[in-house]
Amino acid sequence: MRANQFSQLSAFVAVAEHRNFTKAAARLGLSPPTLSQTVRSLEDSLGLRLLNRTTRSVALTAAGERLLAHMQPLLEGLEKAVDAVNQFRDTPMGSLRLTASRFAAVMIVGPLIGSFLTEYPDIRVEVFVDDSQSDIVSGHFDAGVRWGERIDKDMIAVRMGGGFRVIPVASPAYLARNPRPDTPKDLRAHRCIHYRHTWNGAIHRWMFEKEGKQIEVAVEGALIVNDMDLALGAARDGLGIAYVPEATAMPSIEEGRLVPLLEDWCPYELDFFLYYSSRRQIPLPLQTLISFIHKHSHNSANAKRAGERQPLRQMLVEAAE
Repeated sequence: MRANQFSQLSAFVAVAEHRNFTKAAARLGLSPPTLSQTVRSLEDSLGLRLLNRTTRSVALTAAGERLLAHMQPLLEGLEKAVDAVNQFRDTPMGSLRLTASRFAAVMIVGPLIGSFLTEYPDIRVEVFVDDSQSDIVSGHFDAGVRWGERIDKDMIAVRMGGGFRVIPVASPAYLARNPRPDTPKDLRAHRCIHYRHTWNGAIHRWMFEKEGKQIEVAVEGALIVNDMDLALGAARDGLGIAYVPEATAMPSIEEGRLVPLLEDWCPYELDFFLYYSSRRQIPLPLQTLISFIHKHSHNSANAKRAGERQPLRQMLVEAAE
C-alpha cells in the first residue's frame, strides 16, 4: 500500500466515524477543504462513491459501510502495535546484552546487577564474560564494560566504578625464603609471575608510583599465565610474586595466604567504564542502566576525586546499594 493511499483511508475513516468533515479535519490536523479533497481522491481511485454529502450531513454509501467495517479493525490493530512499541520507550523493559572482562564482571557488574534487576524487573540482562577485545557492534551487544585503556576512542564511555589498584603479592612461605622487597627495583632479584593479556597478547607491565615518581620494573620469572586465578594460585603456592588487582587477592590476604607488598608504591589505577557505540536512539534498557550507574556510583567517584582511599569492601557495598 502506498503512503498516500493509507492517508486517504485514514481520512475516510475519520469522516465516517464523525459524520462531519469539520470535526474529522480537526482530529487529523487538516483543513476541511484538504480533507474533502483527500476523500474525493480516494473515491476517484476506487471508482466508487463512499460518502453522500449534503450541506447539513454526511452519510455512508453501501460501499462506504463495507470499507469502514474492514478498515476499523485494521486501524485499531495499528494503534495497538504502536502502543506496544511505545512501551519500550516509556517503560524500562526489554533485553540488555553486555560483554565484560572477567574482573569487571565479578567486581563491577556483579555487585550492581542484582539491585538493577530488582528495580527494573521487566529488563532481562545477559552478561557475556570475555577477556578478549570484543567488538560490541559485530557481537550485537548493547554495551561493554572494560577498564579505560582498553576502550576504543570512537566509543562513548560512562565511568562505572573503580579505584582498584594493582599490587604485588607473595605467600608467607615465599617471603620466608626470600627477602621482602622494600622498593620496586628490589623485584628484579625475585621470581615473578607474569600475566599475558588475552586481548592483545602483551605481558602486563609492572608499574609503580610514589610521591609523583613513576617507575616501570622489568621483572624476571619462569611462569607466564593468561588467567588471574592461576597467577594467584601460583603465588599462594610459593612460586613467586604475582602482580594482581588487590580486589582479587583480598580474600587470600585476609586468610593470611598472601601478603601485600610495596603498598605505598601502588596508587589507584583501574577505572572501569560502560561503553557503547552511538548516542542516537539509545535503547531504553541501556538508557536505564546508564542512569542507574550515575545514581549509584557517585559516592565512590566523589571519594576518588577527593583523594580518599575507601576500603575495597566499602566501595563494593556502596556500589550495590
